This record gives sequence, structure tokens and C-alpha cells, in this order.
Amino acid sequence: MFEFQDVYNMLTLLNYLFAVAIIFLERRNVVATWAWLMVLLFLPGVGFIIYLLVGKTLNGRRMKAMKDETREEFNAVSRQQTEQIELGVMHYVDPAMEAYHDMMHMNLMSSRYSVLTQDNQVEIFTDGRSKFTSLFADIREAKLYIHLQYYIIRADALGQELIRLLTQKAREGVEVRLLYDDVGSYGLQKKLLQPLLDAGGEAGAFFPSRIRYLNLRLNYRNHRKVCVIDGKRGYIGGFNVGDEYLGLDPKLGLWRDTHLRLEGSAVKVLQAHFMMDWNRTSAPSISYEAKYFSEDVYPQGVGMQIVSSGPHSNRQQIKNAYIKMIHSAKRSVYIQSPYFVPDESLLNALKMAALSGIDVKVMIPDRPDHFFVFWASRSYLGELLDNGVRCFLYEKGFLHAKTLVIDGKVASVGTANIDIRSFKLNFEINAFIYDTKTAGKLEELFAADLRHSLELTVDSYRRRSYFSQVKESVARLLSPLL
Repeated sequence: MFEFQDVYNMLTLLNYLFAVAIIFLERRNVVATWAWLMVLLFLPGVGFIIYLLVGKTLNGRRMKAMKDETREEFNAVSRQQTEQIELGVMHYVDPAMEAYHDMMHMNLMSSRYSVLTQDNQVEIFTDGRSKFTSLFADIREAKLYIHLQYYIIRADALGQELIRLLTQKAREGVEVRLLYDDVGSYGLQKKLLQPLLDAGGEAGAFFPSRIRYLNLRLNYRNHRKVCVIDGKRGYIGGFNVGDEYLGLDPKLGLWRDTHLRLEGSAVKVLQAHFMMDWNRTSAPSISYEAKYFSEDVYPQGVGMQIVSSGPHSNRQQIKNAYIKMIHSAKRSVYIQSPYFVPDESLLNALKMAALSGIDVKVMIPDRPDHFFVFWASRSYLGELLDNGVRCFLYEKGFLHAKTLVIDGKVASVGTANIDIRSFKLNFEINAFIYDTKTAGKLEELFAADLRHSLELTVDSYRRRSYFSQVKESVARLLSPLL
């Protein structure tokens, strides 16, 4: 019969074996490797369980199977646009965007789906009520199909209203597909979805648990929020589905987010991304039929590239695009993110910009929804303050917007936070916008948010309590795992 010491020795041995696996078998960032070694070696008995749940990388076979299936249509357009940029003959609706041809080229080379479209109309939403009022109106007008994807769908009033509306459209003969992340939407039970399924609609869970309450792919979540209706209208941004996104959570208060409603050829790209994610679930696959891609011709409008990233790719496309934007700045860099845990490359880009005389401002929420990430974020702000970056804490409610605006000319809005999780572990998607007018609107929104923010100065940061310093240090040490 095993004694306690035998069990302890066995668990310790397992910890060492996992440590060896991390060092020699998995291609990890050195900082993340040391963080995991700390967890494994100092928590014998539970370290390897934590690693199995949130640390294990996707195996090579699964990653290969998840490579994006690119439609030949996108391949052809991407090759053509790459050649046009290289030859200097690309036409830009907004002439000022020629200065960003190298960024467009990088996105095209990183992903064949990141085609440049310049016929888009963009509407910006910053509060949940207006966003969902618009989305629900578009759903009611749907004639052919409705494709919705969210990281979080709550079983609360807003979630139930959405399911009722989708069920009604399915009864009318409209194709309805609802995709949700299994961990993000953990409270979404099948009984809530059953009326939709009975009406002919479909629902798919991304990376579901094979064993209840135990998900060995817990660390790799689909954080995307994509909606496509009849191939004509699309949505992308930060809002999930839940009452808190309407500002109804008394702890968080007003919910400040950024979401886009799109019309134009960028909707085709959103559609392709939805179909790829849908086909990664166990739900019946969607074939790339012409009916899912509108042939409507749109007038010239906003230039845009839809860029995605995820753990199945080692290119970190969205992070690289962020860094490219920051390096292109001549006047200003304005960032909003609820979670600010940058890696060394992005941190250095911000410091270099500020030291070069660029107006760099970073805004995060003053009130946290995840305390550990909040304290890690504060530690990085301190380092930025020492290099001339101005940092702000949004006080009016909870800031969930993921926006980056450069010189009032180019911008990014999407699902990716400024953190290592968004860059390497989550499936994310962003709209990179090449349009002076739209970027100018986003810059104005940032300026309006500054009026509801407290500036964190070097002096005020240095006066923080010793307890705060300890919390920041511990959170920073483990930030590669967040």
C-alpha cells in the first residue's frame, strides 16, 4: 500500500518529466518556459495538472489539421494585390494610405485571407444597446442565412432574446448557424438551444469538453466575435452576448466597447473565417458555395484588411500588425485594451515610439474584472511611464474596447487584447482600417474617453502602496501564463 511519501515522490517525478518535456519537446518562449518550470517545480502534485489544463500546446497533427482552407478566389486576389504593391501600381481610394503599403504587404504575405478591400461602409458602436438593436434589426431582415459566432453567450435575458429571434428566423426557413466557445459560454445549456435546433437551426461548440468539467484544451479558446447576415452585412468587435454588455452588471457598470457593422467586400472575408471556424467543430460542415458570398458591387469606400491569428499558426499575425502600425507612427499612438500584458517586442515598440517624440497614450480600465491580469497590467504601465508613455485609467465604467489608432489615419478594431494570450493562445480576428475619416472618428472617441479617465503619472505610480507593489510583482512574474 502506497504511503504519503511514495505518492509525493511519484508526483514530484511527474513534475520533473513535464519540466523536461517543456524544455526539450515544446518550442516555447524562454520567459514562458521559466514561468512553467516555476509552477511545476514549486507545486508538486498539482503543477502537472495545471499544465495539462492550461499549458499544453496543441499537438502537431491537430495543428496541421486546422490549417486554414483558403478559397482559390482569395489566393488569386492576394497574389495579385501583393504584385501590385511590389510594383507600386496599387490604387488606393484614400491616397494617404499609400504610406502603409508595406503593412498591407506584410498582412497579405502572412495570410492569404487578408485581402485588401476598399468598398466598405463602416458604422461604429460603443455601447451594447445600440449594437444589439442594430444586429437584431439585421437578423429580422435576413432572407437567406444568419451566421453568428461569439466567445460568450450567456443564458440571461439578452442571450434568451437572441435565441428566440434566431429560432423564429429558422422557422421562416432561414439558415441559422450559431457558433460559441465551449469554455467562454460554459453556462449555455442545450435546453436553451433546443428550440433553435427543433426549428432547423444549427449550433456548434468550439473545442468542447470530452469529459464534463475537464477540458484539456482549456488554454486554446475561440475569442472571435463574427456575424454575417445574407453575405451583405457583417459585425466584428469586442461585444459578446450577455446582460453585462448592456451595462447591467452593478459591479462593472457602464460597458464601454467598440464594435463595427460592415457592408462591402470585407463581409466576404468575415464569412470565410466563420466557415473555417464552423468546420472545426463537430457540427455538419459548410461547403464553400457561391450563395454564401454575395456578388453585389459596392461603391468605393473604406479600405480594410481582416486579419486573424491563432495557436495553429506561429506567425502571430495580429501582434505583428500592431507592431508594424506602431513603428509607422509619426504623430500619435492611441491604445485601448482591457488587458494589457504585452510581450517584449510590443513593449519595446511602444517605448521606442515615445522616446522618439511620438504621443503615445495607453488606456486600460480603472476597475478590474480579472484581478490578476489587472495587477500585471499595472506593472507594465509603470515601465512605460518611465519611458514617456502617458497612461490612463478609464473610470466611467468598464473599458473592454480593443482599439489601436495611429496618426488618425489607420486603425485596428477587433477581438485581440494587448496580451500574450491574444497573441499566441486564442483564436482572434481584427479589422485593420485604412481610412482617414474612420480612423479620425476612432481618435475622437479616444479623446472623449480621456475626459472620463484618470491619468496615472510617474509620481502617483511611485506612491502606490507596498502591498500593491507585491501584487504587481507576483502578477508580472506569472504574466506569460495569463
